[in-house]
Order: sequence, then C-alpha cells, then structure tokens
Amino acid sequence: MSMLRTIFSCMIGLCVSTGVNAQSIVDHFGFGKTPAPQDMAKYFAIPPSGAGLPPGSGTGKAGADIFAENCAACHGDKLQGNPAVGLGGDRLIGGRGSLASKTPIKTVESYWPYSTTLFDYVKRAMPFNAPGSLTDDQVYSLVAYILSEAKIVKPTDVMNADTLPKVVMPNRDGFIPDSRPELELYR
Repeated sequence: MSMLRTIFSCMIGLCVSTGVNAQSIVDHFGFGKTPAPQDMAKYFAIPPSGAGLPPGSGTGKAGADIFAENCAACHGDKLQGNPAVGLGGDRLIGGRGSLASKTPIKTVESYWPYSTTLFDYVKRAMPFNAPGSLTDDQVYSLVAYILSEAKIVKPTDVMNADTLPKVVMPNRDGFIPDSRPELELYR
C-alpha cells in the first residue's frame, strides 16, 4: 500500500511541478489527499542557491567522528574510497586538475560544481545501509568535514543554510551550459 502512496505522491508532485493543481486531481479521481509541502520536500533536490536547505549546522571537526562511525567503512578512513569491498564507496577527495587528463579522478573535490549538491546527496542517500537516517546537523557536519579535508573550507568553518551555498567549489566553472532550446520545455 505504501508503494501506491509513493507513486501517487510522485504523480501529484509531477503535476504540481508542471502547473497542474494537485487538488483538482484528488477531486477528479475521488481518492488520495493533497500532499503537504513537507511530504513533497523529499522528492526535490537542493539547488545551488540553497533554497530548501533545512535549519541546522555543523563543522568539519564535528563531522570527523560522524564520518568515522558512518562513512569510513565504505569511503576509507582518509576519504580515499574503498572499491575492493565490492560495494565500497567512491573516493571523495583529491583529483583536482585531473579531469582533462587521460586518467580523470572524479571526486567531490575535483568534479562537483556545488556544495549544496553534496548536502542533498548525503541527506537523501547516505549512509548506504540506512539512507536518510542522518540528522540535518550530522549532514552539515559531514559536508563540512569532506570540504575541509579537501581544503575547500577550514575545519572550524560552520556550514549551515546560509554559508553552504556560498562555498565556491574548485570545479564550479567546469561545466558548459546546455543551450539547446528544447530544454526550456522541461524547466
């Protein structure tokens, strides 16, 4: 039954994002309920502007212990990755300047253009064995830890909804905007 609710919520979310009134769908079909904004929040990504980031905060110092407890088994104790474990996690830092080489290393540090993407991904998908189980403060702390280990922020810098979008990632300007006109149909 929860699968049907999830599908229905996603359908309504799609309709809302395309301009269709969710209440009219509920009224037309005679079942379900209009989802509350907090119900729909988990289906949307945090944009580069940081819109939708939750309250809370954390530092790299606080994130070190959280990383050791929740992330190091997959991503390695030095964020070096752990592919030998089969389902081991990717390397998270290093690789700056390697993307145009014959052996590119795609990491948070070398590839990701926005720090808010890191928050969004960690919040929704990590840890692998219990996605979504971390508190907002823990996620802010983990993001601060990863960014501080990559020397993008200081370990004592506070990451929160105000400061995180202001972090300039090393590859922020490494992407070319897609100018195909048909893409406007999907925005």
